[in-house]
Amino acid sequence: MRLFASVDLPDDLAAPVADLQAAFDDASGLDVTDPEQAHVTMKFLGDVDEDRLPALERELEAAVEESGVDPFTVRYGGLGVFPSLEYISVVWLGVADGGEELTRLHEAIEDRTTAMGFDPEDHEFTPHVTLARMTHAGGKDLVQDLVRERDPTIGEARVDELRLTESTLTDEGPVYSTAASFPLE
Repeated sequence: MRLFASVDLPDDLAAPVADLQAAFDDASGLDVTDPEQAHVTMKFLGDVDEDRLPALERELEAAVEESGVDPFTVRYGGLGVFPSLEYISVVWLGVADGGEELTRLHEAIEDRTTAMGFDPEDHEFTPHVTLARMTHAGGKDLVQDLVRERDPTIGEARVDELRLTESTLTDEGPVYSTAASFPLE
């Protein structure tokens, strides 16, 4: 099972995400993500044997509890890229409010999952929603201009759970399904 921990955007934010992605339509080399599956990846776990699932679920539940994060509101806004404007691989929507809670939750997840033997993150956590991946630099100038010029806010959402999400890779792109969920209390 290919798994990651996520905070998913609600269905009513799919249309604003799609509208924001539409601004990049003329940028060649950009492969947009499915707005219906928009989420903040809290921890990518990779391929996980099914027999490890019960222990992983226990550790994620403990991480949520240890984080001390109660349900909160995230305001999604701002644009950015990874790793830099000169070399773009990912275009993302940022988190304008709620980043502190997401970071605390991420740190607890990171501690618990690395103790289980999962690889530690090799970069600092930046809460974001991936909008598109750049496959070649044909549209780089347009992407750079949009990221520099725009500061969109697409809306707010209440976060009341963490999800363990399974990603099934298909020819049409990844398909996500919830393997488990962990309420914030």
